[in-house]
Amino acid sequence: MSFSNTNTGDKPADPYKAANKEEPEFKEKIEDLTNFIEACKFGMMTTRIESTGLLASRCMALAAKEGGGIDLLFHTNTESGKTDDLKSDPKINIAFLNSSGEWASISGEASIVTDRDTVRKYYSPGLKAWLGDLGDGEHDGGPEDPRIGVIKVSAKTATYAIAARTVLGAGIQVAKGVIKGEAANVNKLREISEEEINQWRQSNS
Repeated sequence: MSFSNTNTGDKPADPYKAANKEEPEFKEKIEDLTNFIEACKFGMMTTRIESTGLLASRCMALAAKEGGGIDLLFHTNTESGKTDDLKSDPKINIAFLNSSGEWASISGEASIVTDRDTVRKYYSPGLKAWLGDLGDGEHDGGPEDPRIGVIKVSAKTATYAIAARTVLGAGIQVAKGVIKGEAANVNKLREISEEEINQWRQSNS
């Protein structure tokens, strides 16, 4: 079911998308996304709240990547609200944004990993600052603390936009668009399908 508020005939209803969407080589399309994610470091994780069905987002630091860089791992306190959300509904979105307005949105499904081998593999001493030491000899913020888990996001689809021009070039395009009524061509807008992600994951396993 879709929403529409008008009919533009044979003209594109979304001129921005028409002007900026591109389809580069498969390898370039995936690697540009993974490089952008790596550069951002921090993303907004959106889950559905179990008790209300509303959406909640929180900033998360990227801990690691798997599957050729397309599957994302984040540290978590297993006793936090987001783990309750994911147990109820594993569907998730991770969004990245930088100061230039470039962005990426990754949709997928999450699993909560608590086996100690995985936790030790990705453990960072900095986690102690977030979990603290409860002084009971067990919950000390160390790699054996049972509160420390890993949220693994298995990507399904992705959409992202990275700059196609310099700041000056983008400004010229925007000014031209205002004057002539043309959609500004400023970004490389790309979409990655589930089939493409699976192909990349399999080739990098």
